[in-house]
Amino acid sequence: MLRPLADYRCLVFDCDGVVLDSNAVKTRAFHQVALPFGAAAAQAFVDYHQANGGISRYRKFEYFLREIVRTSDVQDHLPDLLDRYASAVREGLLECAVAPGLREMREHLPQSRWLIVSGGDEAELREVFAVRGLDALFDGGIFGSPTPKDRILAREQAAGNITGLSLFLGDSRFDHQCAEAAGLDFVFLDGWSEFHDAPSYFADKPVTWCRDIQALLEAETER
Repeated sequence: MLRPLADYRCLVFDCDGVVLDSNAVKTRAFHQVALPFGAAAAQAFVDYHQANGGISRYRKFEYFLREIVRTSDVQDHLPDLLDRYASAVREGLLECAVAPGLREMREHLPQSRWLIVSGGDEAELREVFAVRGLDALFDGGIFGSPTPKDRILAREQAAGNITGLSLFLGDSRFDHQCAEAAGLDFVFLDGWSEFHDAPSYFADKPVTWCRDIQALLEAETER
């Protein structure tokens, strides 16, 4: 059961599909980078990526090389794939839409601590959020890969950065699994999500669904 937002001491946000409309940007980039290995391999990689939202690019490309391409030279290919992916994605992250209602929610919840915990590259996220003037909203920090989300949550809880009643806003299976493991409440935002199996996955789980941050804020003010 989702509590009133003002009750939460910390709000933890995924980035792609939650704060930024960047899921499609990253899907296109994964396909583009994988295409030299063949159209079938590229499509298989996209399918894997969409079924495993929230997992870092490092793990995804390792899976691509080991399980889809089945090469033994993973470490030889990995740096180049990661570099080409980062180049393909950066422009899209700087241009894609920001979630409606984000700044209004920050004004509505001035006492809560906000964090980004993403599968995206941490240095890339911090640069993009600074350029777009979003970094100041997240006073608890902006965190991402190569450290996995579950480990980031555990680390920040141990450090006292995530403390008290906390809420995770996500758009993937992995987001929910990480939130549940960390003891955080969870809301699923489906407006930009690419988690196609969400209805079946959440069918037996008491999780609140909203279209986006704006809809969540509107529901809050209508309580």
